[in-house]
Amino acid sequence: TKEGQMPKGPVFQTAILAGIMGAKQTGNLIPLCHPIGMDNCQVFIEKIDDQRLRVESVVRVHAKTGIEMEALTAVSTAALCIYDMCKALSHEIEIQHIRLLEKKGGKKDYVRRSE
Repeated sequence: TKEGQMPKGPVFQTAILAGIMGAKQTGNLIPLCHPIGMDNCQVFIEKIDDQRLRVESVVRVHAKTGIEMEALTAVSTAALCIYDMCKALSHEIEIQHIRLLEKKGGKKDYVRRSE
């Protein structure tokens, strides 16, 4: 098949949409996580090598609350979509290292010390 194209469709484009949709549903998926009107949600997928991808999300809101759960849900949903679309190639696919890299706003800012 062509790069990124599977029988179910274009993998990266579909996973990006899934990630954005997942972020919008965070309040319904995570108990006690209230719905937030996001100003912007972006999902990025980068091919690192023939075996690995990096999925990253940037989510923005102008509010007195953090929006990290939406970003983590976006990444998780996009990764699950990639797994679903590519599992015909292998069931050995692993989703690894979902973590918060940076957060500004809310009660306090956060930046992961080492990447």
